[in-house]
Amino acid sequence: MPAGRTKTRRDSKHRVLRRGESIRADGKYQFKYHINGKPHFVYSWRLEPTDKLPVGKKPCLSLRELEKQIGYDLDTLSDPMGKNITVGELVERYLCTKTGVKPNTLANYNFVQNLLKKETFSEKKISQVKTSDAKLFLIKLQQDGKGYSTIKTVRGVLRPAFQMAVDDDVLHKNPFGFELATVVVNDSVTREAITKDQMRKFLKFVHDDNVYCKYYEVVYILFHTGLRISEFCGLTLRDVDLENKILNIDHQLQRTANMKLVIESTKTNAGTRKLPMTEDVAECFRGIIEDREPPRFEKVIDGYSGFLFVDKDCNPLVAMHWEHRFNHMVKRYNDIYRVQMPNITPHVCRHTYCSNMAKSGMNPKTLQYLMGHSDIGVTLNTYTHLGLEDAADELKRMEDLEVARKELEKAKGEKPVSQKMFRAI
Repeated sequence: MPAGRTKTRRDSKHRVLRRGESIRADGKYQFKYHINGKPHFVYSWRLEPTDKLPVGKKPCLSLRELEKQIGYDLDTLSDPMGKNITVGELVERYLCTKTGVKPNTLANYNFVQNLLKKETFSEKKISQVKTSDAKLFLIKLQQDGKGYSTIKTVRGVLRPAFQMAVDDDVLHKNPFGFELATVVVNDSVTREAITKDQMRKFLKFVHDDNVYCKYYEVVYILFHTGLRISEFCGLTLRDVDLENKILNIDHQLQRTANMKLVIESTKTNAGTRKLPMTEDVAECFRGIIEDREPPRFEKVIDGYSGFLFVDKDCNPLVAMHWEHRFNHMVKRYNDIYRVQMPNITPHVCRHTYCSNMAKSGMNPKTLQYLMGHSDIGVTLNTYTHLGLEDAADELKRMEDLEVARKELEKAKGEKPVSQKMFRAI
């Protein structure tokens, strides 16, 4: 053999093996390649896609198909080795990029991580996760009894985590890039607004009740401002401008999982706003401030003090306190009256305010500002919830306006505009 020439290697079928290809002693094909000077290997029981799979062996891509896949990955600068990390490792890497998040958000991240640790899906390599696998995993969670909101939270971590892998050129497609509603059933209970009649009856009950009358001003304020309960709990004496009838909303009070009280920025940037008060709302705040007994000491939380409501230990009340009080008020109402009141929470008060403003014909952009919604779509959803009765009332209102306009024209001696007054050209 002439010097410098290498021997042509062949398999048992006398097919020429390419550079990097070889056959192991057990008959398995092997391909060796290098990334950054380090050797890596892929294996297959078949050389070509048309080869038959040996009896008893698991189906797999042929060696030549694997070589093409590797070549494609290298050409597109994707990282073949990055595909070998598991779903759990990907989520952990993604969460390491989420710094400076709010305590509640961090608690959600920890919840998702703990849930995934109990699932075999987290041990799956990300390169093996197909869209159908992602869908089946979420369906399994629902079949295991997980609620829609829980599944939405899990998907809310997995989708951006896999998108990070796509952005890093590790994957070519995000398997979680589908609409959640097309896969799992939304069985969550929608927090509906109550009617104006129900609101009036509940407010009257609270006002007249010997036990809960002391909370009337709070209930009235929540029904007539649309404040988030965390925003209301965070209000201090400095935030209530009774002279100009303006509420300053630029923070919220939260209690973390370890029972620590913290001041956070508003839920969204749009949540930071100045709210005008009606005279009734201003009177309620005036009553709260006048009845407020100065605590033994003013608790300072992240630089804020002078909270409107505090407990016996001088700690400001948080959302949970008011949610419990609302539950007790509704229970007492339903124990007295035959016609039951639906569940009312501080958030139902907010939803009711938004619904009432929409029904009154308020401009959607104005309502978006008052509610502190970052997305106009959230506000507009309130308008889409209006029903047949609301539509009939609106048409009746328009009809009354038209009648009034005609009466005004008649009083002024003007002829009403009709089609006959126009000549076709």
